[in-house]
Amino acid sequence: MNAPFTLRPYQQEAVDATLRHFRQSDESAVIVLPTGAGKSLVIAELARLARRKILVLTHVKELVEQNHAKYQSYGLTGGIFSAGLKRKENRHQVTFASVQSVSANPDQFRDEYSLVIIDECHRVSGEETSQYQRIIELLRQQNDSLKVLGLTATPYRLAMGWIYRYHYRGFVRGEQEKPFQHCIYELPLSYMINRGYLTRPELVNAAVTQYDFSALPQDRFGEYAEKDVNQLLSKHKRVTRAIIEQVMELAAERKGVMVFAATVEHAREITRYLPEHQTALVTGATDLHDRDLLIRRFKQRQLKYLVNVSVLTTGFDAPHVDFIAILRPTQSVSLYQQIVGRGLRLDKGKQDCLVIDYAGNHVNLHHPEVGEPKPNPDSEPVQVFCPGCGFANIFWGKTDSDGRVLEHYGRRCQGLLELAVEGGTALQNGRPQQCDYRFRFKECPHCGGENDIAARNCGRCYKAIIDPDDQLRDALKLKDAMVIRCAGITLGAQASKTGSKLRITYHGEDGEELSESFDFDKPGQRNVFNKLFGRRFADGQAPKMFRRADEVLEMQGLLPAPDFVIARKQKHYWQVQERIFDYQGGYRKACK
Repeated sequence: MNAPFTLRPYQQEAVDATLRHFRQSDESAVIVLPTGAGKSLVIAELARLARRKILVLTHVKELVEQNHAKYQSYGLTGGIFSAGLKRKENRHQVTFASVQSVSANPDQFRDEYSLVIIDECHRVSGEETSQYQRIIELLRQQNDSLKVLGLTATPYRLAMGWIYRYHYRGFVRGEQEKPFQHCIYELPLSYMINRGYLTRPELVNAAVTQYDFSALPQDRFGEYAEKDVNQLLSKHKRVTRAIIEQVMELAAERKGVMVFAATVEHAREITRYLPEHQTALVTGATDLHDRDLLIRRFKQRQLKYLVNVSVLTTGFDAPHVDFIAILRPTQSVSLYQQIVGRGLRLDKGKQDCLVIDYAGNHVNLHHPEVGEPKPNPDSEPVQVFCPGCGFANIFWGKTDSDGRVLEHYGRRCQGLLELAVEGGTALQNGRPQQCDYRFRFKECPHCGGENDIAARNCGRCYKAIIDPDDQLRDALKLKDAMVIRCAGITLGAQASKTGSKLRITYHGEDGEELSESFDFDKPGQRNVFNKLFGRRFADGQAPKMFRRADEVLEMQGLLPAPDFVIARKQKHYWQVQERIFDYQGGYRKACK
């Protein structure tokens, strides 16, 4: 049967990439398409091409209905299994279901499925007990070659970072296991906007005062407790009123305005300042019938303002929305992009979508490439070339006024190694092989192998690596040991016959000092210095093998300082024994 739609070129490319991947591998895969790129059409085309049973999962009834409707438009019949839609059909070749309904009825999914498609797959956690993972495991019991495909606009999660490991463009997203193995196709938001597939967002800084949530404590996911947010907002009612007055002023020529509030209490306050006959409020507690009615009236433009709290970020489609007001804090790049995405769909006469962030979230909408939590508010994405394979890594870091990288927080090169002769990607145990160059590392005392700074056992010889906390704890118990938190180092030449002796002074945060010398005429001492400092030179971006002390002095500004230095008392001096770099443990890290 011919498809009723002509797929856009990128949609066809996504379909082709999926077919190509699953012909070669059973490993899970992800397609990344921006909000509004037509993921439901890609799903419908894959379902149309399928010859065996497939299950399409998502987390809200609106998306279940939307994906099912696109498939039905091919003239094919698919089933819906969703309590929210009051339908439980599971005998069709293609079933569109809510994850909650399938999880609650596992006995009705004992057939052999060949493919599971998960829409909004960034919601899949790595926990084996999650609803998605339990369903996948259930279906794998019937078919150990089950294919799992995810689609999302935002392939990362707070506290996890990227949801996949390997990218088809030749890089890796970390060493830890992820819910998905491969990203097989990705389209940037800028591509969609530049080619007229999405509306251009007009990102404007708030002209009136903003909320300042920076002093509030965050949980491990980077979010804030509702009680703390309400307490802060209650002290800034004038701020909220001023913000809403500006929103109404700027909305004069706009067709549809979505306001994202921080809490239910905050949303109610916002609603009071907006014109009653033009405004709707939707929260998680809104009756489902009332919610559907309010959303329908908003889509029909009977209402101009739609205020919500965390319920209309996915599965909501109102193309006429041309103003997004963000009054809630979030550290989630994914959530931020989903919010802005509500206003990027095309509509007749729509020129752009005004986006104003009143909560100071500072998310880069077009380039959230890092996908990991910011180490600190001043961090920005920086490009760091690998000295080993030449791959251009993107890490969090800091730059000077000329854009030069001052420091970065990357640990290991993200590049995948290519085959030297045949072309393509090198494989290790059937998986793409990651470059083993480490910018930050912990050296194994047994074999000298470089390991991740959090490693407990050596990846080369598998022996236990001494824990820095154990080193510090043991040293602090000794009467003849000194431990300093190093705030910096100074270098100086030391008189010798050849002038090749280098003296390093370590300055403690409390004013203590420890010193040691390296004689560059002695190969053993020169090698020790280069392993400690030369290998870490310039944050590991440009490792050097220094031959003379004067070479080090010329470039001492790029020499790293350890976080802790441990020395033992000799008769008349302190002898440095350990230098701990890139400390990650429970003792307070040295200030730099």
